[in-house]
Formats: sequence, C-alpha cells, structure tokens
Amino acid sequence: MGRYTYHVETVQSWLLLTRLHILIHFIAVVSLCYYRISHLLHQPPTAPWILITLAELLLSVMWFLNQSFRWHPVSRTVMTDKLPREDNLPGLDIFVCTLDPEKEPTVQVMDTVVSAIAMDYPSDKLAVYLSDDGGCPVTLYGMKEAGEFAKEWVPFCKKYGVKLRCPKAFFSQMEEDEDLLRQEGFTAHRDLIKRKIVCDFDSHEFMEHNYEQTRLFFLASIQAKYEKMQTNIDKFGSDPNNLRLVNDRAPRIEIITEEPGLPLVVYVSRERRPSLPHKFKGGALNTLLRVSGFLSNAPYFLAVDCDMYCNDPTSAKQAMCFFLDPQTSKDTAFVQFPQMFHNLSKKDIYDSQTRTAFKTMWQGMDGLRGPGLSGSGNYLSRSALLFGSPNQKNDYLQDAQKYFGNSTGFIESLKVIRGQKTTKKSSSREETLREALAVGFSYVILLESTITGYLLHTRGWRSAYLYPKTPCFLGCAPTDIKEGMVQLVKWLSELLLFGFSKYSPFTYGFSSMSIIHSFTYCLMAMSSLYSFFFILYGILPQLCLLKGIPVFPKVTDPWFAVFAFVYVSTQVQHLIEVLSGEGTIEMWWDEQRIWILKSVTSIFAVLEALKKRLGLNKMKFNLSNKAIDEEKTKKYEEAVFMAPMVLLLIINIVAFFGGIWRVLNEKDFQEMFGQLFLVTYVMALSYPILQAIVTMKSKSG
Repeated sequence: MGRYTYHVETVQSWLLLTRLHILIHFIAVVSLCYYRISHLLHQPPTAPWILITLAELLLSVMWFLNQSFRWHPVSRTVMTDKLPREDNLPGLDIFVCTLDPEKEPTVQVMDTVVSAIAMDYPSDKLAVYLSDDGGCPVTLYGMKEAGEFAKEWVPFCKKYGVKLRCPKAFFSQMEEDEDLLRQEGFTAHRDLIKRKIVCDFDSHEFMEHNYEQTRLFFLASIQAKYEKMQTNIDKFGSDPNNLRLVNDRAPRIEIITEEPGLPLVVYVSRERRPSLPHKFKGGALNTLLRVSGFLSNAPYFLAVDCDMYCNDPTSAKQAMCFFLDPQTSKDTAFVQFPQMFHNLSKKDIYDSQTRTAFKTMWQGMDGLRGPGLSGSGNYLSRSALLFGSPNQKNDYLQDAQKYFGNSTGFIESLKVIRGQKTTKKSSSREETLREALAVGFSYVILLESTITGYLLHTRGWRSAYLYPKTPCFLGCAPTDIKEGMVQLVKWLSELLLFGFSKYSPFTYGFSSMSIIHSFTYCLMAMSSLYSFFFILYGILPQLCLLKGIPVFPKVTDPWFAVFAFVYVSTQVQHLIEVLSGEGTIEMWWDEQRIWILKSVTSIFAVLEALKKRLGLNKMKFNLSNKAIDEEKTKKYEEAVFMAPMVLLLIINIVAFFGGIWRVLNEKDFQEMFGQLFLVTYVMALSYPILQAIVTMKSKSG
C-alpha cells in the first residue's frame, strides 16, 4: 500500500499468485508452441496444420501482451477532506462536445451541461464550455434556456445539499420517492405551480412556513421550471430549420452566463469550412482548449461527452487529490474515471459495461504508469497538453508561435499557466472575445483519447485511474448490436492504423516507455487481429473433423494435457477476475460469448483500416432510391455485422452433427475428442445467436 498526501494506492492482494499463474501458464504456452513447430519439422507439413500453428502462435503473442495488464494492478481511494480550502483550489474548465441534435437530443445535452454547471466546486473557479460542432440554432437556444434554469437549479442544489445534480436523474428519482410524494401538500403545490410558474421565491407565503414545507415548495417549483425548459427546447426544435447542421460557417462564441454565484458558461461554435480539415471531436476539443485560454485559462479541465452527465458532483475534488498531491502533482497529466451507464439491464448481454476494460485493463495500466485516456470522464492538466514533458523548460515558449500560431493573447495565456510574467494588459470581455474568435485552426495539440494518452505517457507524464463506489459519470450505452459494433469497428480500425504508424508502440513506444507499459498499448493496437485466430479456429478444426483429419493430440497423448491445461487455466483466470469484481458466473459466460462475437466481427475493423491505408474509404456510393426504409436499413446493417459469426455457426452445426456421425462410424473418438469438444464449446457459446435467427425467421414467416 502506498499512502500519499491526498490519496491511497493499494496493490492487488493476490499479486504474487497472479504472477505465479502467469509464469506457469507461460511455460504451458511455450510447450504448446514447441509441439506445433516440432511437428512441422518432423512431419510432412499440411495446410491445416500450418494454419492452425499460425493461429496459435498469434494467440500466444496476444496472450503474452495481455498479461502486462495483470503484472501490477492497483486501486486508489481519495481523501477529499484533506484538500486545501475551496478558495485555494485551482481553476477548472469543463468541456462538453455535441454535433447533431437529431442523434444527440438537445434536452439530453442540456442535462449534461446543467450537471456540469452545478458541480460541487467554487463557482468563481469553474467555467463550462459547450462546443456545438453542428452550428445548430436549437443548441444555442438550448444553452440559453439551460443558463436560465441553472440560475435556479444551482442555488437549490447548494441550499439543500442535492447530491444528484443532473435534473433529469434527480426528478426521475424524486418521482419514485413514495415517502416524498406522500408528504402533505407536495403534490398539490407541484400541480399548482405547473399551472402558474412562480418566479419570486422570497416573496411567496410558503417561505414563512417551516423548513420542510419550504423545501417541498422549492422542489415543486424547480421541477416545473425544468419541465418548462424541456417544453421550450422541444418546441423550438420542432422546426426542421432549427435542427439543420451548418458545415460552412464563421466562428461564434457567446457567453451565456457570467454573474456572481454561477460558473462562467460559454457557447462555442468553431469555424467550419468544407475546404479545411476539422478533425471531428479532436478538433472541437482543441478549439475549446484555445478559446478557454482567453476566457478562463484554468490549469485543469474536464472533457465529458454530451450524453455522460455528471452523476457525482464531487468528482472534480476527487481528481484534485492527484493533481494537488505534492508527490504526484508534478507529472500527473490526467485522471481517468470509468465510463458507466444508466440504461443497462441486469443481464448485459452485449457487455456494454466493458468490465474487462475498466476493471482489468485500466487498473492494470494504473500500476505501471497510468491508464490510457478514454473519450470521456477525464480530468486533464492543461500544461501536459501544451508542453512537451514534465521537465519542459520555459524557453519552450520562446518559439511558441511555431507551435501555437500568431495569437499573442493565447501565447500570453500559456505564460500564465507556466507561472511566468505576462505582458498582457487587462482588456474588456468584448476585446477578449474578438481575439478568441480569431484563434483559428491548430491541430498540433492532439486530443483524440487513446492516442493522446499514449503520447503523454511517451513524454514522461503519468496518469491515475479512480474507480469510486458512486459512478461519477453516467451515460447511455448502445442499445442494439449494430450500434455497439459500429463503435467497435471504428475504434479498432483506428488502433490498428496507430499500430502501423510512426508512433507505433512496437517501435516508438519501446524507445520512450517501460517495456511492460508499452505492451499494454501493443495489445490495444493489435486487438482486431484476434479475428484471424477465431475465424481460423472456427473453420479449420471443424472441416478437418468432417474429413477425419486430427489437428489436436489424441486424449491418451501426454501433449493433450498441455492443451487441456491452457484452456482450463485461461477459463479459471477469467472466472476469478469476474467474481472478484463482484460479477457472477453468468456474467463470466456472457463475456466469453460476446468476446468471441466481437473478435470475429473485428475482421471488419481490419478491412476498414486497410481501406483507409489504401485511400479507398473516400469512395462513396450513392443510393438511387432516396426513400430508404430505416428499419430495413438497420436490419441490413445488423445482418452484415452478424454475417461472419452466423457463417461460423452454420459450419459448426454441420461439423457437430457430421462429426458425431463420422466418429460413431469410424470409432476414432480419442483422435477427434479435441475437435468435438471445440465444436460443442462454440455451439454452446453461439446459442443466443441461433435462438435469434430462429426468432427472426418465425417473425418474418
């Protein structure tokens, strides 16, 4: 256990057993590879044996890289009560990004914005920025409505110690609170106020009554105002013109609120021109980074997706336990919180919670030099992004125009962050806004999640991972297989390209990071290659079973014990990780099933990366029929993603029945046991897919 000033680091209690298991499993894997290669050298090589050997060698390499996450996992707890007084806390900016109000409903985005405005942090040290990358009128209108609502919501949260500061989540919980609804007068007050919105709380007669009646009145009034905000936004957004994306526009920056007791709230719509690269979300965050340098210039900022509302208002103070700790403050670049979701069912059949990433991988990286950077729920140091390394000297700013453009105002803001003297004179807010609008494009500062986190680590920065009992951020997970697979393919294809780039962790990473930490990024970059192993393992042994060609040792061969041990050892390791993370045996089984499904489907990520590498992704095909049935399109896309797994399932069904018939006739059970077991295992894992196919057939019939 490592105890710091503001946080505690705890090493996994069974670390020695974990490392012992890795060593024993490693010996078994090496033995298995020896068996395969020696067989090729002493026997005439056949195509099935060569391909199976290549598949197992690939899986062995992937397994070896995967163990880097298990080499030194740690968990952390924070001590926010020991932080400096609130007036001594540093400034904090919060960045929220949105693009399309039809895909990201404006009311939902405003819930996230309001939850950020209501963060439990000194209001004079807090600023909230929304990037509207679509330039949509409804988003700006929604920001103004949210700003007005926040004037009532923030004082209410502070006065009554509200812990759940996303209004939608708060009022949803309130509607389920039977004790509250039974309290005398609450429902009547609420219904009355919904019909006649009362704006002046102080003059109302209920303020003269006891505390509980006053609180109930506030609840009813605040709920009515929130519903009015929702109604206004929905009404404004009902006009299609207010939902349109404007992709050719001048920049626009508008201050929504700037008054005592509330954080600075700013709307930003960066310049977009068809002829200029915009870098998607990374470009939007870069713009916010530069614009905020003019307006608030906080040394730290939070990047959060527009659908990931702030569920725990103390998350900022929890992050400060790392940034302000004397032992870690110098080189901590970011603090990552897990991405968690409020719309998951108890049986998370698609593994949308990604337990492996946030429970195993990120905690494992935290014990090396820190986890990777996820797309949301991360607090970052502005200095880490703007300056090369923790030991970067101030003469770096002498050539600042080369890196950050010709804006003298922005360069002066960098000097402030570095604690240097600035020659910038105080200017009016109007002058500052004019200069911020002229910032222009700059993509030298890379801010695209995983790659950014990786580059920060290569420069000597570290990160921290905090998995608190109360989720600090809650979002909305994909609700169907197609959405999840689209995200997966996009992510894995970019990671594969990263693996073959000049910053590849296999080359650049090894030269600037610890080897074990580099291994974690190597695995992420190569994750899509699991598809080759599972496709080969899902076809070759099955076809060989039908033809009576053994590809595994027979049961009485001592080498069979090696294969059996590797399989059982892998399953036991996975089961222990799931159960120790408060999971269940059912979750363990579901994770295996979805892992194989995702791995097979990741073949599309390999193809997508290849297309991008060859420049073929720019080719687009126009559909002749413009009246596309969305439901049919969705079913078609789901069918495309499921096609590889369905094909493997059909092959395994044929191999299962055909193999049993052949074994019964040929009496070669010992030689074919390994392949029969593999086919049965794949069939068991694929049962939900088979069930879905049968259901779809019956419905279409």
